[in-house]
Amino acid sequence: MPWKASSVVDERMRFVLEQECGLHTMTELCEAYHITRETGYYWLRRYQQGGLEALADRDRAPRQHPNQTPEEIEEAVLVLRRAHMSWGPRKLKRVLEREHGERHWPAASTIGGIVAREGLVVPRKKRRRTPPYAQPFASADAPNRVWCADFKGWFRTGDGERIDPLTISDAYSRYLLRCQRVEKTDCERVRAVFEAAFRECGLPGAIRTDNGAPFASRAVRGLSRLAVWWMKLGIVPERIAAGHPEQNGRHERMHRTLKQETASPPAANGRAQQRAFDRFRREYNEERPHEALDLETPSAMYTRSAQAYPARVPEPEYGSAMQVRRVAERGQFRWKCQRVFLSETLVGETIGLLPIDDRFYTVYFAAFPIARFDSRRITIVPQSKEWDFSGGGAREGDIAPSPAPHPPPSPEEKVSGMCPV
Repeated sequence: MPWKASSVVDERMRFVLEQECGLHTMTELCEAYHITRETGYYWLRRYQQGGLEALADRDRAPRQHPNQTPEEIEEAVLVLRRAHMSWGPRKLKRVLEREHGERHWPAASTIGGIVAREGLVVPRKKRRRTPPYAQPFASADAPNRVWCADFKGWFRTGDGERIDPLTISDAYSRYLLRCQRVEKTDCERVRAVFEAAFRECGLPGAIRTDNGAPFASRAVRGLSRLAVWWMKLGIVPERIAAGHPEQNGRHERMHRTLKQETASPPAANGRAQQRAFDRFRREYNEERPHEALDLETPSAMYTRSAQAYPARVPEPEYGSAMQVRRVAERGQFRWKCQRVFLSETLVGETIGLLPIDDRFYTVYFAAFPIARFDSRRITIVPQSKEWDFSGGGAREGDIAPSPAPHPPPSPEEKVSGMCPV
């Protein structure tokens, strides 16, 4: 015959039932069950108060925790999180402290636990990441030193309209200067958006873009009509290397947030989508803390450029050591009764030819060297190397002028620190 299993609760029941029978004294029962008299009386009182069910083990967890977050604090965290599903615990904490500084808010880790407990965390799929490329950001050490521009990938609204949002941001402060849908991604419409940004915020030192139209073309040095306009304003057109969006990583990261907040799902029509862009831009600049800025907002870090947009775009000026030519129709300029093709993007513009020796000339547009001219073969030689502005003598393969007719741009102000235009 097998042994009968007996639990602690079963032993308690047997103990109180035998006590109820009155056949044994409390001392005898306690000795038989190997417990003290205090323990025996304890379980007897439990039985008398709640019956046999009261003999079961109770939950030993405290009913109140001294460090438990108050309900009103948790509710405030959850309300803010539901309003901004893409904000993390540190951003939530900073905004709560900014708006309700009189309260004591829990740590960011506690806020993260509150959000996760309510099921308001969407796990992200892990991706293999490319090591960051830090060189393009070396000069972005103050507002308006470098602006970043790009088109967010196009999508369609609920009524089928195609949306191509043009975005412009300041690389230092992450301030989103423009988030504007354009009817076409051509030079005319993009220039209008940039002109409005220049009038409002002044001129930057450089503008960093990719190699797509209308920022670049297949002309000499990749010049486009938009880049030519920037160069006349003294702005350096920087272009990232092809296939390396991480070189403009700050702007690309903003695009991911923009997509989460405004394009998933898209609005019903184009006007509604632009209103969503405007709301996002206001929130991104003025409310949303940025971790790269020590949880400050971009608007707190950005200041208007000291260089105002001129009422009239100045024409390039060249020193007396240069031979000045005007690029005529079909992108050609005259050299000793011959026509030399340079670029159709420079039609109507003046260029300067600075002699290197008795054969080669450096071709300048405004303050930027763009090519080398071979006066014997009457051809333009494209250059792919960066220019050396050290002031030394010109060597074979160099296009750095010596001496320069006017002070050359500093290393931060030449055409590009990555992929020269």
